[in-house]
Amino acid sequence: MDRTIITGGTPLRGEVQIGGAKNAALPILASTILGGGECVMTNVPRVVDVVTMGKLLGILGAKVHYEGNCAVINAAVITSTQAPYDLVKTMRASVLVLGPLLARWGEATVSMPGGCAIGSRPVNLHLAGLAKMGADVSMEHGYIRAKAKRLTGAQIYCDTPTVTGTENLMMAASLAQGTTVIENAAKEPEIVDLANFLMKRGARIDGAGSDVITIEGVRELHGSDHDVIPDRIEAGTYLVAGAITRGTVTLNRCRPNHMDALLMKLREAGVEIQVDKEQIHLNAGSPLKGIDIRTLPYPGFPTDMQAQMVALMTVAEGTSVITETVFESRFMHVEELRRMGADIKVEGNRAVVAGPTKLAGAPVMASDLRASAGLVLAGLAAEGTTEILRVYHLDRGYERMEEKLRGLGATITRHKEGAAPADNC
Repeated sequence: MDRTIITGGTPLRGEVQIGGAKNAALPILASTILGGGECVMTNVPRVVDVVTMGKLLGILGAKVHYEGNCAVINAAVITSTQAPYDLVKTMRASVLVLGPLLARWGEATVSMPGGCAIGSRPVNLHLAGLAKMGADVSMEHGYIRAKAKRLTGAQIYCDTPTVTGTENLMMAASLAQGTTVIENAAKEPEIVDLANFLMKRGARIDGAGSDVITIEGVRELHGSDHDVIPDRIEAGTYLVAGAITRGTVTLNRCRPNHMDALLMKLREAGVEIQVDKEQIHLNAGSPLKGIDIRTLPYPGFPTDMQAQMVALMTVAEGTSVITETVFESRFMHVEELRRMGADIKVEGNRAVVAGPTKLAGAPVMASDLRASAGLVLAGLAAEGTTEILRVYHLDRGYERMEEKLRGLGATITRHKEGAAPADNC
């Protein structure tokens, strides 16, 4: 099992380039199934989840080629409409092929996504929406089976905003007959990026980024080029790395306008931030202040930054209350932070952090992707050496994290010890 070793206490200084957004690349890759023609995507992050999606597309019959951060995909011919359990169990986002397969090929068989360390993320809203569009949907022996000669436009209301549900339904509606309206749609920038790619290919979509998306179906989509948007969660993680070490960090090739909630909270905590068009400058020379945070769907504070901010609040003055409203079971990093000396109490869906604490290096274990990032940040601020186990989680969402942190002056190394076990979070 891989380990990351960190010797903390050094303020981070310098510049770091932000990579492409994993959560934008995954639906964009899945959407290549919707039509023939070559699709060339640049700024594609080479993280495990993206590589897994490429493997899945290959199993379905698409031609997939990676060269650095460029992916070239041609799905003119699909030889299978089944996404097998062996791949879906390693990445929940595999369910994103459901809508495109059904819309273009009239059928799809996709393994039910398994459980997740951060809580339940059911796909019932995906299935209810596809059924409204005329699909015959059933669940048999752990697989979702869907059939439709051609989907038809429908009025769909999502009980709660769901990112992958909105993406799946938007992709399916792109080839449906007639007009589909998705109400209470998720508003994330990654959904807008997917819509922009689909429109380049000939789709007719209006309202992406708002809570009502209207899609007028077309007969076919063609190939296109696309540059994936920068990863706002990776960017946020490096900002907090700079803040927790009391450093000075500049992020290049990022989208500050996708990060308003986080930037506001960092400023509230006493961090100096200056923003340019695709650049953010952070100076954390002033004392940090405890703040309250409540995670919410976009444009609210992102749940994927909760663990990182809990780590930051351990070294801030005063009491902070972090309320998690998006996922249950997402405070498993708290017990590990306590091993490093943090004073945190979990009360239902709230973590109450008393600071500042002088964190001390300790052996800790990561439970999921963002918890891993939070523990890395705590290790950067801690006195002494921190050893983090199960850091294979990091590879799902961060490209060359140790290398980028070393470029900012961190003392951090990865020790590889055999193959990583399968994980789906």
